[in-house]
Amino acid sequence: MDPRFDISKIVLAMIAIIADIHGNLPALEAVLRDIDASGCEQIISLGDVAGYYCMLNECIEILRKRRIPNLMGNHDYYLLSGEGCPRSLSASRCLEYQQTQITIENRNWLAGSKESITRGDLSFVHGGWEDPIDEYLYTISREYFSGRPGRYFFSAHTHVQVACEFDGKLYCNPGSVGQPRDGDPRAAYAIFDGRSVQLKRVAYDIDSIAKEMAKAGFEPRYYQNLFTGVRIGGAASSVTIARNAN
Repeated sequence: MDPRFDISKIVLAMIAIIADIHGNLPALEAVLRDIDASGCEQIISLGDVAGYYCMLNECIEILRKRRIPNLMGNHDYYLLSGEGCPRSLSASRCLEYQQTQITIENRNWLAGSKESITRGDLSFVHGGWEDPIDEYLYTISREYFSGRPGRYFFSAHTHVQVACEFDGKLYCNPGSVGQPRDGDPRAAYAIFDGRSVQLKRVAYDIDSIAKEMAKAGFEPRYYQNLFTGVRIGGAASSVTIARNAN
């Protein structure tokens, strides 16, 4: 078991679930303040601390200090492998910048991220259960989870906050801390109390990360999307819950 996170205690206490921080320190700090005020006793990151924004070291150092585990996200993998993002030149440029900035200690910590965590009825991944790192769950259906062991399923990757329950199973994507894409610019996360989830949104100082990106040499198109809660380039994302799901 990862010594940074005793998941055996998860059913005994509220847990905050964060994801897709993407080097956005002001968003992470705002979310953590809200989590601390909520009384959550544990926090888990579903991956992608890396990618997009320029304060990766600061974000990792907070997770390390607070002993928050991180699952391996696709951008985390891209940074560690040096492969770059196959879908986006913009994302690859951001990763190239982060590769020049990340400390050895923080890189080693990131490399220790697991692909998944499963304990009892709870299952956590970054992407999906067919591909833990890079599967996009843009459609949530009863059929997808039918027959999968477990009752509570948590994943990230789409940057769209959603929760649904059907056939006694609960699925939740907490949304993105650092780059929401569902048209709401507020940072997103979720709280799980052992039975149900609460979806949370937190306003933060977007201007501060925009200024840091400009200082790091990035053009406005790399961060203007944060003000409207969409992708770089301006497109919003959405998730469909199949009609036969409650």
